[in-house]
Amino acid sequence: MQRHGLTPRPNLGERCRELGFAFHTIDGEVYWDESAYYSFTLAEIEKDIEAPAAELAALCLEFVDRACRDDGILDRLCIPDHARDLVADSWRRREASLYGRFDFAYSGDGPAKLLEYNADTPTALYEAAVFQWVWLEDRLKDGGLPRGADQFNSLHDRLIARFAEIAPGAAIHFAALLESAEDRGTVEYLADCAKQAGLAPSLIAISDIGSRGAGPFVDLANKPVDLLFKLYPWEWMLADAFGKSPSMRHTRFLEPPWKAVLSNKGLLPYLWEMAPGHPNLLPAFFEDDPRKFELGPRFAKKPILSREGANVLLVDGDRVVGRTDGGYGAEGHVRQALAGTPAFDGNYPVIGAWIVGDEPAGMGLREDASRITGNRSRFVPHAIV
Repeated sequence: MQRHGLTPRPNLGERCRELGFAFHTIDGEVYWDESAYYSFTLAEIEKDIEAPAAELAALCLEFVDRACRDDGILDRLCIPDHARDLVADSWRRREASLYGRFDFAYSGDGPAKLLEYNADTPTALYEAAVFQWVWLEDRLKDGGLPRGADQFNSLHDRLIARFAEIAPGAAIHFAALLESAEDRGTVEYLADCAKQAGLAPSLIAISDIGSRGAGPFVDLANKPVDLLFKLYPWEWMLADAFGKSPSMRHTRFLEPPWKAVLSNKGLLPYLWEMAPGHPNLLPAFFEDDPRKFELGPRFAKKPILSREGANVLLVDGDRVVGRTDGGYGAEGHVRQALAGTPAFDGNYPVIGAWIVGDEPAGMGLREDASRITGNRSRFVPHAIV
């Protein structure tokens, strides 16, 4: 694994417009950054990223099965009482999952280490699946990349195939906070994948979904929302007033309710408990567990429920090496051993290993001068060389 400087394509702005990449910059800051790329060997991809992602995906499903039969675990994961049957029933029916993203610390020296699992509402999808691939093709044509360079990326084709498998020919609504350019871009891309798979997609703002008090949710035209992809976290949805609506039982969701078990940091101590010493896991404990002191003076403290790297504290001995603010943490925290990823040219990369269905499907990298990846961290492409 190496980081290489590279002059951006002279027609980058034109390519963004052609491909509808509206959030390549966010609030005037560069988000898509092709002034550099990361190269990997094929062995690094297959053995160090793809294989661990598959193994951890299977371990996570084992945990869901365990958690849905144990109220003590659901307590720890802050699943509200009114939602537990919804969550457990969706697992018993094995309602299909679309996708998720493991975030790994990795430098090419030693095994990838799981930082967290974005199992419910992961973004950075369009740029990983499409724009990154276009970048590869363009740079191969203009000689910016070595001849024969490839990419760990079957995301687009796998998403289309997964939609066709989940709900062939179905009408599907895609909901998000549409005022966010990134969220809108993500659901527009997924809606396009669904359309290519033969489904009938439509977009709706999350605030425009209603209920008639019985049957499924409805859209502004009073049309039933039988199948809903929501780029809106389960913990928010279950806390909202409509989280207790009878319609929750009549609309089918992507991601399904059981994904609430995996989409919080409380997962991390349980994975370590299930597979202590696993080469791709970091030791982790709940903050109120005395065993946390086994981690010594090098650790990350993370809220059980949080987004975009908010309210994270990184401690390395007697130094605080990273801290972010935010409005999270009321539900409690976990403590995880500090990952020792070195900086590449002053940047700390995090590898997002994508899962579609239950299988690895590609990856994308985000980097930051901070050790904590947040919502302003840059997306940097990769190539297999």
